[in-house]
Amino acid sequence: MTRPAPSSRERRLLAPPRPGRLGAWSYALRTTNPPPGRDPRTLDPVTKWLVVTRAAVLPMTLLAGLVAGLLAVRADGFSWPLWLLALLGILAAHACNNILNDLSDTDVGLDTSAYPRALYAPHPILSGMVRRRQMGLAVLGLMAFDLVVMVVLALQRGWPVVAFALTGLVLSIAYTSPPLRLKARGLGELDVLLTWGPLMVAGTYFSAVGELPWQVWLASVPYGLLCTSVLMGKHIDKLPYDAASATRTLPVVLGEVAARGTTIGILVAFYATTGLAVGLGALPWPVLLVALALPTLRKAAGALREPAPAEPPPGFPVWPLWFAAICFVHVRRAGGLLVLGLGLAAATGTGLPLG
Repeated sequence: MTRPAPSSRERRLLAPPRPGRLGAWSYALRTTNPPPGRDPRTLDPVTKWLVVTRAAVLPMTLLAGLVAGLLAVRADGFSWPLWLLALLGILAAHACNNILNDLSDTDVGLDTSAYPRALYAPHPILSGMVRRRQMGLAVLGLMAFDLVVMVVLALQRGWPVVAFALTGLVLSIAYTSPPLRLKARGLGELDVLLTWGPLMVAGTYFSAVGELPWQVWLASVPYGLLCTSVLMGKHIDKLPYDAASATRTLPVVLGEVAARGTTIGILVAFYATTGLAVGLGALPWPVLLVALALPTLRKAAGALREPAPAEPPPGFPVWPLWFAAICFVHVRRAGGLLVLGLGLAAATGTGLPLG
């Protein structure tokens, strides 16, 4: 199959790093990697922790918080400070989850030098970038921050904040840690759908407003599906490795062809559930701007209909991940348009169900 010319987004992704520390930070934020040729053990602290926390994928959580905030901004009782605090809390929780996943997968023996986690980017522990103790301290620090956030928000909004926070913590730990290891039981994808949909969007909305209408639950589903597509893509990329280690992710259970088809279905379901939410009054009609991402959907679906190429494109920074990168580009485009539509509705008061 002839690969189409790279998009502007792909050209930015493949662009070599600019010189200096700012260039290194920018490259880490784009690719989860330090600049090529740099020894992971000698990185400056900012670049090091941008790589360790996989900060390049934190925009998925930022978009979830923006969806919640823009749905909430015209609702009675909305608080800018409490929304911002909840946003910082979910970003810290995502960074903590990324570190926990590396710790757990290393401890159970899944992460090795031959496993994709150590191939698409330097593994924090195996590469010598940081010590296990440093990662443990980072987890404790991020959890302590989130504990403070939870207490402050709960004092203002009540016990549901605690329920959202503890449910998120349980799902975060259960994703990779024994005894549940949801990822290895074909349930990791459902975990992500619930976390990036109802938990993050509805939880952040409640923290900002103090109420939780049914419309918010429905409005949270489309974005949760977008994030789930990225995990599906990543697990398809890792399928041969996971199958060999008896890590039964959903793509391992389904098989590659069915998993690629399911991922296309999840991508299409984002648009279908967005339309349904608009029709039922849970999302404002300006979010139909997401239709502008349909060309990106067609490109992603076309790639998912074929196996991954045998070799990466020149300069591709996250190989052997392929479908994950394709789905992530779609999340950035479609999720950004969803936020833009919500922003237009919030600015004009047009069609917001809760304004």
